[in-house]
Amino acid sequence: MFLVVQGVEYVEAWNHLGLTLQAGIYGSTFFMLTGFHGLHVTIGAIVLAVLLVRVLKGHFSADNHFAFEAGAWYWHFVDVVWIGLFLFVYVFELGFLK
Repeated sequence: MFLVVQGVEYVEAWNHLGLTLQAGIYGSTFFMLTGFHGLHVTIGAIVLAVLLVRVLKGHFSADNHFAFEAGAWYWHFVDVVWIGLFLFVYVFELGFLK
């Protein structure tokens, strides 16, 4: 769902707000930062799909579940980065543009 909303946001920013890669430092920074985050969300979704298949096949036990923990750590990283990204891109930068 996040990636769908991000796609809608990109279309809105590009077509209606004139925010392009050539629109200055904010445009290129916006698309670079949110694009990399979207890439990491995509990777995380793939990791979750692989983990689901492995769970359904019974690959994990109480003693053997490192891949599951690694997936959780990865998502915590993506979440923490999103908090910083949200503050930098949407709160601080948009406040300075007004």
